[in-house]
Amino acid sequence: MSKHQNKVFSQHVIIDGLEGDKVRVELPDGTTADWDRASLPDHAKEGDLIRVVGEGTAQRLEVDQQATAERREQAQNKLDALNSVPSASEIDL
Repeated sequence: MSKHQNKVFSQHVIIDGLEGDKVRVELPDGTTADWDRASLPDHAKEGDLIRVVGEGTAQRLEVDQQATAERREQAQNKLDALNSVPSASEIDL
């Protein structure tokens, strides 16, 4: 028995875009790949973090609701911070 046989491997990919029967995902190394949309959970949408659990033919994909919500909140906070600071090039009329 391999020492890794009982381990469950998990990683995340991010849904970057959906188009027809394809989905573009951002892989953990920052590159992108096109997957068949049918391989994702039915309710998956753009911006969702997909947890890939297992490896090989034993893989399963699931939307990580908590990680997705945290990522969206962080992105919104960054956007709010950028929008709250007036640009030096803005002109008050």
